[in-house]
Amino acid sequence: MSGEGGLPARVEVYDTTLRDGAQLEGISLTVDDKLRIAEQLDWLGVDYIEAGWPGANPKDDELFRRAAKELQLTTSRLVAFGMTRRVKGKVDADDTLRHLVEAGTDSVCIVGKCWDYHVTEALGTTLDEGVAMVTDSVEYLKGLGREVLFDAEHFFDGYKHNPEFGFRVLEGAVTAGADRLVLCDTNGGALPFEVEHIVRSVVDYFGAEVAVGVHLHDDAGCGVANALAGVRGGATQVQGTINGYGERTGNCNLTSIIPNLSLKMGVETLPPGRLERLTPVAHHVAELVNMALNPQAPYVGSSAFAHKAGLHVSAIAKRPDAYEHVHPDLVGNGTRFVMSELAGRSTILLKAAELGLELDGPTVNEVVDTLKQLEHEGYHFEVADASLELLMRRAAGWEPGWFHVESFRVITDDASPETATDREPDGVTTEATIKLHIGEERLIATAEGNGPVNALDRALRHALAGRYPALDRLHLTDYKVRVLDTQRGTGAVTRVLLDSTDGEASWTTIGVSENIIEASWQALHDSLVYGLLRASARG
Repeated sequence: MSGEGGLPARVEVYDTTLRDGAQLEGISLTVDDKLRIAEQLDWLGVDYIEAGWPGANPKDDELFRRAAKELQLTTSRLVAFGMTRRVKGKVDADDTLRHLVEAGTDSVCIVGKCWDYHVTEALGTTLDEGVAMVTDSVEYLKGLGREVLFDAEHFFDGYKHNPEFGFRVLEGAVTAGADRLVLCDTNGGALPFEVEHIVRSVVDYFGAEVAVGVHLHDDAGCGVANALAGVRGGATQVQGTINGYGERTGNCNLTSIIPNLSLKMGVETLPPGRLERLTPVAHHVAELVNMALNPQAPYVGSSAFAHKAGLHVSAIAKRPDAYEHVHPDLVGNGTRFVMSELAGRSTILLKAAELGLELDGPTVNEVVDTLKQLEHEGYHFEVADASLELLMRRAAGWEPGWFHVESFRVITDDASPETATDREPDGVTTEATIKLHIGEERLIATAEGNGPVNALDRALRHALAGRYPALDRLHLTDYKVRVLDTQRGTGAVTRVLLDSTDGEASWTTIGVSENIIEASWQALHDSLVYGLLRASARG
């Protein structure tokens, strides 16, 4: 069924994060990680979740065993991935196909070559055998009652070199009963106009009775554009990954494709009410794969709807749609007003309203002046959202009542080789002592750590032990140091940024000083105070 302008009324979303996404350099997912990601994808509402390749490794085998017992999917269908039978092999004696069946999923996806070059050179067989491998495999799996999606590997490159062979493979899959033909740009080098033309030629050839999908990589930087072009060509399924994870430069990014299709092109993708879950899911998955989400990612990034220049902010105060291409609430994100030396009164007032603060005129002026002075000294509040919020709250008269630090001290000793420990084999030890007050009670705590920041963190937590359980959930995720005036050598001013999380949200705090330990302490102190502030707001 077609929508406006010949576009399909609905496009299926097929997520391959658990397989393709896990191939990104630097990602290593446990089985528990994969199960939690699958739960997030089901909550988002994708149609298919490609879980992995059964039989390829013990981890994927365990995943399918546990998924059958532990996953309670309400929207998505789990898919087992594999390939066609081997050259000259028998389907009923093929280990790959056997593992696919034993995975126990109702839907399976198999990949087969559609570029004649790969068949003759990589497989070392004839084109007739290449077609038979696909046909036999699809027929075998359909005979066992499976829904079969056929991934036509290297289809776009193959089409450019020998379209007749590519169509022979697709015809074989369709004749054998394939439920979906998925055209793959495996090398990621196709361009949007090519994708649209080639997809349309396939859709026109097979007619409306055969569903066509696209599986695209981002090697030419066109992954998202190619997916949209594929839908324009008649594709009714798009395969991709959350946040664009994937080998080399990544797969096409579903967090951009889904809202582009739904909000820009009027094509249904997710069930009603699910699109606003997109940003939370993108951030949750980023946390699970332990890779910071690009803040400038379209739609879901923390900077996607962030405004810095005073002129833009003034306009947004009058007309929210003046500088935002969609309303951020539609994708679960929000407008942010970034504080910097460019900020004016309107920026401060909008930020205060966002935080629920009431600031009078003199206080607004004070915040503007303080902000500009601190930025001149080296602070950079547009990337330190938590420190900015604390600054504004303090200007409004708020003071954190959890604890008050009297003083801190850090000592680093270069111990003799005889006293070196396994943890510090070079003999260098770092010790921090903190004196603080909780109400009328004065506490002193000392702790050793892996460097001054870790020692300070451990000493502070030791002093507060048991009093604020929320701190148990809070941990640092990144620590960045920048020397601001390098010409001053070891006396240069240092800027420290700390990224922290409580498992539900992430924030950044900042410290600036000629003393790197002092700068680190400022950022660390703000991080813990902000975490306690969030916990108190949750009740």
